[in-house]
Amino acid sequence: MTRTTAATSSPLQGFGLGLRREHYHAILEAPPAAVDWLEILTENYLVDGGKPLHFLERIRQHFPMVMHGVSLSIGSAAPLDFGYLGRVRALARRIDAAWISDHLCWTGTDGLNLHDLMPLPFTEEALAHVVSRVARVQEYLGQRILLENVSSYITYDHSTMPEWEFLRAVAEQADCHILLDVNNVYVNARNHGFDPRTFLDQLPVERVRQIHLAGHFDRGDVIIDTHDRAIIAPVLDLYAAAAHRFGPVPAMIERDSELPALEALVAELDTVRQVAARAWQEAA
Repeated sequence: MTRTTAATSSPLQGFGLGLRREHYHAILEAPPAAVDWLEILTENYLVDGGKPLHFLERIRQHFPMVMHGVSLSIGSAAPLDFGYLGRVRALARRIDAAWISDHLCWTGTDGLNLHDLMPLPFTEEALAHVVSRVARVQEYLGQRILLENVSSYITYDHSTMPEWEFLRAVAEQADCHILLDVNNVYVNARNHGFDPRTFLDQLPVERVRQIHLAGHFDRGDVIIDTHDRAIIAPVLDLYAAAAHRFGPVPAMIERDSELPALEALVAELDTVRQVAARAWQEAA
């Protein structure tokens, strides 16, 4: 791509939570000092007016925010939706979002939305396709985006490279950033039989701009990324390795269902903060 996009140079740091409607009132009544920033689900706020946007405007007075979407479908064969991207750009400006992220996947084609984050084949053809589309998106938005590694339950026979190599190549060739989902690395390592530390070790340090942590459901034969329970110890251990390698990258907890009280999530976030502090101390 032509390097005309602005680098993401936001001073946003520390530890955040995903903003969910169940916590709107609790956040406004007593904004938790232990939360440094919030991540919003982009698609929840792309309409004009309504309660979600009303609460968003009030909450953003207390916290800096980043945006995380599920509809970019950067790997799809369908044309990019510039109507959607226009609404994303307007929202980012409205809330002064530190950055915009989405997923390295495809979500539909020919007008059909599968409402799921479908993995890509890790091939040179797919790589070139994604890199070209990321370039167009970044030119339109006027900034680098972050792409997240997704959880997956299938692989493609014709893939020619491992997931981490594909992710690295996309970030470097498209000149974008990485949203590293540590839980997804753990899930895929178990589901597909690779060493999750290899995944971390092969990513370019300078490209990792944000980290996700979440819970999952372990069926024994397969792990499903559910975001409906607390982070387990092995994922926290993997996060410690990520914090050691990538340094003080902003990290957050994703929780989408079976939501506990806000205080419980803040307490879990404090555990994440302690894990990072130990890792950074060891790295120093």
